[in-house]
Amino acid sequence: QVQLVESGGGLVRPGESLTLSCTASGFTLANFAIGWFRRAPEKEREGILCISSDRSSSYYSDSVKGRFTISRDNAKNTVYLQMNSLNPEDTAVYYCAAPITGEHYCSGYTFDESDYWGQGTQVTVSS
Repeated sequence: QVQLVESGGGLVRPGESLTLSCTASGFTLANFAIGWFRRAPEKEREGILCISSDRSSSYYSDSVKGRFTISRDNAKNTVYLQMNSLNPEDTAVYYCAAPITGEHYCSGYTFDESDYWGQGTQVTVSS
């Protein structure tokens, strides 16, 4: 059974950092493009970053450039989202997703509800 599990969320103060993890089971994550998304209260889901199987990354959101990075540890079947200089606007539930098609590359791929999604992890940035 294909499953993605996000972890690492929590409550932090503005300016602090968090690292989120997306761990896969039931498939080899190394072969997949993996995307990170978030949904803030009363807002649409927003794409953040995507990492391809060759470790190249693509930003979906200009608001996180220079603050967020994505990486993968294939030995642990895990993709990470490193978030620095967090601000209250980053408060959201964060999700990772893998293409149901098994797509290797982020470029040209559009994630939708048919893909594999985790259950999300809450990140709250507040003083």
